Formats: sequence, C-alpha cells, structure tokens
Amino acid sequence: MRERQRVVLYGNSLVLAGVGASLKAYPGLEVISLDIPPAAMPQELGALCPTVVIFDLGSIPPEFPFSLLRQQPDLVLIGLDAAGDRLLLLSGQQARALTTDDLVKVIETLPEALGSKGGDTMDI
Repeated sequence: MRERQRVVLYGNSLVLAGVGASLKAYPGLEVISLDIPPAAMPQELGALCPTVVIFDLGSIPPEFPFSLLRQQPDLVLIGLDAAGDRLLLLSGQQARALTTDDLVKVIETLPEALGSKGGDTMDI
C-alpha cells in the first residue's frame, strides 16, 4: 500500500479553501490546513513532515517561500495565483554543476522533471 502524501495548505484564502476541498477527495493525499505566523512555519512543518506546501501567492510576503526553502530545502512549494490562473512551483533541490556540460544536463532535464515542455505553464 502506498503511503499517503501529506499536503499543507498555508493560509486562509478562499482560493486555498477551494483547493483544499478538492484535494480532500483524493485518497492518496492527507490535507492539512495551517494559518499561523510565517515565523512559526519552519517548526510546524518540521513536526508535520509534509511533501508539499501550497499557498496563495497573493496573501504572503514575496520573500516567504525563499526563506522557507532555505530552512527546509526538501519541501516542494506550490504558489497559486488565482488572478492569473497559474501556479508557481518552487523546489530547494540542488544539483552540483562542475562543468558547462553538467549545467546543460540540468537545463535539459527540467521540462521532463516538471512534466511539461520548456516555457509551458500550468493552468489552475
């Protein structure tokens, strides 16, 4: 039996409430909503060990996702932009690039790793 993926919805926007209600229909996901101050997030996430954190881009400070990834680079962050019908995928995963060839390999695998062709966006 596959382990359920833990998804944290951060914030209390109407967008997140709708997304949360939809995601709860998927049995492979455990959806947890958090509405706590940004300073408390790293400790709370450390206790919850989520796979993904989803947040509304319009309701958080711009530096928040980058600060969170610096503290917990294994997280995958998904920022939702309801006004633009788009999402922003952020990951703290790193690859070591020792040569230009290494860098090119990383660039070439990005579309495959993200599940899309370069330059494509995902509508929500």
